[in-house]
Amino acid sequence: MLPARNQEAMAAAASGTYSYCSRPRALPARRRYREEEPVRYANLMYDRRVVRGNTYALHTAQPDPLEIQRQREAHRKALARKRAKEQHQSRTPEPVEGRKHVDVQTELYLEELGDRIIEVDVECQTDAFLDRPPTPLFIPAKTGRDVATQIEEGELFDFDIEVKPMLEVLIGKIIEQALLEVMEEEELANLRAHQYAYEELRNAELAEVQRLEEQERRHREEKERRKNQQSQLLQKQKETSEKIAARAFAQRYLADLIPSVFSSLRDSGYFYDPVERGLYYFSFFFTGTCKSTQSYFLFSQSLKQVCLHLQKIMLPASCSQGHLKVRIDVLIALLSPVSQDI
Repeated sequence: MLPARNQEAMAAAASGTYSYCSRPRALPARRRYREEEPVRYANLMYDRRVVRGNTYALHTAQPDPLEIQRQREAHRKALARKRAKEQHQSRTPEPVEGRKHVDVQTELYLEELGDRIIEVDVECQTDAFLDRPPTPLFIPAKTGRDVATQIEEGELFDFDIEVKPMLEVLIGKIIEQALLEVMEEEELANLRAHQYAYEELRNAELAEVQRLEEQERRHREEKERRKNQQSQLLQKQKETSEKIAARAFAQRYLADLIPSVFSSLRDSGYFYDPVERGLYYFSFFFTGTCKSTQSYFLFSQSLKQVCLHLQKIMLPASCSQGHLKVRIDVLIALLSPVSQDI
């Protein structure tokens, strides 16, 4: 005999409809703005959802879903009471008199406390009814027959009346254009006059500026020339004063130096008497000259004797006495420079 629940499931399958095995229930409230904890994997054999034993055996009677729901609700309430007790349990000493403890977030990143579900009021309203449109005017139905006629170009035309607006427009435009041209001419004349006056003023200012620049240049050149003259004058005065000072110093320094120098030179023999020196050198010169003259005379006598001796030995007897005398004189003349050198 099958359980009643299995019989109901079989009856529902036979009827072609689908029904839930457990009654619908609301999802438990989850804390908002929290990161979900990672899923911890466990051994599959210890999972209560895995059926153990022979799969061909008869299904055992399942517990009542209402009882399971009540147990879960009781367990969840117990966990909530425990959590609330842990939160309200004070971990610090009791505050002193006149003070109280206040919960403060000490995390690095502040987060919104989501114990209380945020509720937002939303409302909606249907559109208001449109106003009733105004009642249209009553137009009676048309009666009778329509009749048409045709008017060609040129018919019903009066030239004087039709041309008057065109003439007014043309005359107005011509007058306006003429006025604009006259105003433009006057404005151009004023601009030319203003430009001419401006150019004259500008030329006068340029001439004045050039005159002032030239005057400034002359003043600057004159200033530089005067400065150069003054510097040259000061330089000359300085050189003159230095020369005068040097000359005075030299005179003062040489006043005692010159007599001492002359006296020392005189003592050293640099200053002598010309007559005495001439007599001194003349005595030596005279003695040397006498000796040289004596030597020359002796040499001449010896040379004459040698020549006479040679004449007697070497010359033939046929030579005349005149020819011999000429040859001896020539020989003496040739040997005289040699004797002078000796």
